[in-house]
Amino acid sequence: MTAAAPLPEERGPLSAAVLEVLRDGTAPGVSVAGADPLGEDLQLALYLAYEPHYRALEGVADDREWDPALLALRRPMEDAFLAALREAVPGDDDVTAALDPLLVEPVDGHGVSHRLMADGTWELMREYLVHRSLYQLKESDPQAWLIPRLEGQAKASLVAVAYDEFGAGRGERVHARLFADLMDGAGLDSSYGRYLELAPATTLATVNVMSLFGLRRSLRGAAAGNFAVLEITSPPGARRMAKALERLGAEERCVRFFTEHVEADAVHEQVMRRDVLGDLLEREPALARDVAFGIRATVWLDERWENRVLTAWDEGGSSLRTPLPAPEPA
Repeated sequence: MTAAAPLPEERGPLSAAVLEVLRDGTAPGVSVAGADPLGEDLQLALYLAYEPHYRALEGVADDREWDPALLALRRPMEDAFLAALREAVPGDDDVTAALDPLLVEPVDGHGVSHRLMADGTWELMREYLVHRSLYQLKESDPQAWLIPRLEGQAKASLVAVAYDEFGAGRGERVHARLFADLMDGAGLDSSYGRYLELAPATTLATVNVMSLFGLRRSLRGAAAGNFAVLEITSPPGARRMAKALERLGAEERCVRFFTEHVEADAVHEQVMRRDVLGDLLEREPALARDVAFGIRATVWLDERWENRVLTAWDEGGSSLRTPLPAPEPA
């Protein structure tokens, strides 16, 4: 049986309130007014409010998932986060303009995967894996909420993509399992939720946006746009990460996670653009604005995360809230 994920320490009144509800159902009086929608407190609180939909939490009853007090706390936090995203990115219905920049690999790329491929150390690689573990250990679970919200070819094609993400019928090939194997090979704890305490708000926001879009049927267009970004940008980034791990002399089980994505997601990119987004917009053209928003919001949050990580590394510090302990000798 999979162990329940540990609860983190609070980061302010909102996360304290959510933790209180999760533990005993008490509904504390707390307001979102004045809180930073992208800050540590709200993003942790929102992450914790979503988590009962996915996995067990230590000391939290399973039926807390639909506790009215938890939902009452979650809704205003979602609204604040959503408003911040809408303010941050252009609002139009040009899906092609939102997608096209993702289809071109920049000549002078300077993202996190570029850094790791060029001269990353094991210390930086391990930090990267900790950041990514918040999503990758439940890879494609948030996007699964989109399946019942689609029809026809869009639904069929999305399920085809998800089938690969979930191992194509083989439990040992589920992508979340492959990432756990990668973490084990890198000397990290692959237990679900183990590193939530270390994840900064910029990391949590990249995961929270998937839950936000997936759990609101009204945002199904944004959820489709989000998933398209993940599939389109995955192959080149995965290729760089595989090269980075090979340069570091990583075990085959570490490299496998990324080589799997290079092969699978190159096909998924075409399916998502043509068969999922194309069919969805043909059926519901009014969703174009939401699809474009989902694409741009996802890119914007990813860029914020990369900027934080690279800035910390440039300054010689940790990109996590507290540094990882050194790995134990083999």
